Amino acid sequence: MYVIGITGGTGAGKTLALTSLKELGALALDCDKIYHELLLGSAEMKAEIESSFHGVTTDGAIDRKKLGEIVWKEPSSLLKLNEITHKYVTNEIKTKIGSFKEKGGKFAAIDAIALIESGQSKNCDIVVGIVAPVEYRKERIIKRDGLTETQALARIKAQQSDSFYEKNCDYIIENEYKTAVEFGEKCKKYFSSLIGGR
Repeated sequence: MYVIGITGGTGAGKTLALTSLKELGALALDCDKIYHELLLGSAEMKAEIESSFHGVTTDGAIDRKKLGEIVWKEPSSLLKLNEITHKYVTNEIKTKIGSFKEKGGKFAAIDAIALIESGQSKNCDIVVGIVAPVEYRKERIIKRDGLTETQALARIKAQQSDSFYEKNCDYIIENEYKTAVEFGEKCKKYFSSLIGGR
């Protein structure tokens, strides 16, 4: 099993990179999606989040908006949330990769903002960082999540800079494209050459 890690800040284009790998036959694992599934299904994770961030549970469910307001304003709170969630997400990834391998799968891709910080990158054969201009990222976040410009910039500021990814990743893909189609095509060509000989 050859595992490619994909990381980068919110709005950079990680999902498009992951989709291109899925189209090439890889098992595509979106850590953000897995996290949201666990928010609904893992009683243990929900209890641990509630004990650290009192008042974020409404009718037995984590209120993501309330939780987001806390963690995006305070870096230490974001670190705490990541500490809690990473172990649950990591276990789920291991289970999914194991099942895919048993079925004859050869490639897997893991998309995570905190791939390196969580230690998840150690389970990858290579790590690819996706970077993009802040202005492009801001526009995408506003459109995707319905946030204000101030909220979008706060999210970007709370995350690592491009230099962090350039220093810690094996490869960097720059997303300076206005459309998803153009960047998707670039990713497909890039990953085709990367995994073509395997």
